[in-house]
Amino acid sequence: MEEDLKDSILGALEMVIDPELGIDIVNLGLIYNVNVDDEGLCTVDMTLTSMGCPMGPQIMNQVKEVLAEVPEVKDTEINIVWSPPWGKDKMSRYAKIALGVS
Repeated sequence: MEEDLKDSILGALEMVIDPELGIDIVNLGLIYNVNVDDEGLCTVDMTLTSMGCPMGPQIMNQVKEVLAEVPEVKDTEINIVWSPPWGKDKMSRYAKIALGVS
C-alpha cells in the first residue's frame, strides 16, 4: 500500500475520538494495521481499550464513516483483535501528555 494512502487513512481515523478518553483512536494506539486491496477494501486491525468497551460498536461505525470519505476506500472491514493487548505503552506521546500518563 502506498505511504500517501496509508497517511490519508490514518488521518481520517484521527477524526474518530474515543468518547471515554477524548483522544483519537490513532494516538491512543488502538489501530494496529491498515491495508487496502486492489478492489478498494480497507481492512483495519484494531483493538479497544477494554474487552467490555460499551463504545465499541459506536467507534466501529465511526471508523466506517470516516473511511468512506477516503476516495480510494470502497468498503471497510474491521477486525477487532485482543492480541497484543492494548496498554499505555501503545499511546503516542501526545495522548500520554493529554491524559497525564507517564
